[in-house]
Amino acid sequence: MRSRKVDEKFLVIGLGNPGRQYLRSRHNVGFMLVDRLAGEMTTRFSRLHANALISQGCIGSSKVILAKPQTFMNLSGRAVRGLVRFHKLPLENIIIAHDDLDIPLGVLRIRPDGGSGGQKGLSSILEYLGTDKFPRLRIGIGRPPGHMKAPDFVLDDFSDGEFVEINDVLERGVLAVKEWILNGLDACMNKYNGKNPDL
Repeated sequence: MRSRKVDEKFLVIGLGNPGRQYLRSRHNVGFMLVDRLAGEMTTRFSRLHANALISQGCIGSSKVILAKPQTFMNLSGRAVRGLVRFHKLPLENIIIAHDDLDIPLGVLRIRPDGGSGGQKGLSSILEYLGTDKFPRLRIGIGRPPGHMKAPDFVLDDFSDGEFVEINDVLERGVLAVKEWILNGLDACMNKYNGKNPDL
């Protein structure tokens, strides 16, 4: 990986569904993560651009754009493509934060590329960008219990007990994004992949 430049620009996109009924849903952990980042950066989502709510601030000397696509999960790629084209960023300067059924609750996985794993928002992004060569921060939500279907599970709210673990993983997710921006993807993966790493 190349070294970071001074005043480099980054785009952090959290996936989710717009609407108050989805605020606490498992599918919205990407939104939850960028909301926390906005709080850390003392900024807020104040405008709509390219079918996404946008917030801007700085981490270190780098300009950071946070985005929450408003297209609903299955069409996330439409907003992502618009943002990528407008800001003219290399794909290595973009990270997608999203829920992942195949990762246990409370676990982070940061990856430089790869397929969608059946995640509909990520599938849409792969289709619209025509490549899988962009970083992603996968936030584990675990598998549905019993015979519950995956679409129902991801749109269901986290339980109060689950929110304890989600709060922890989101805090580590914020630190992971900062590490990625300041020190690069390899440093981020080495430090934050997994559950409760030594910080």
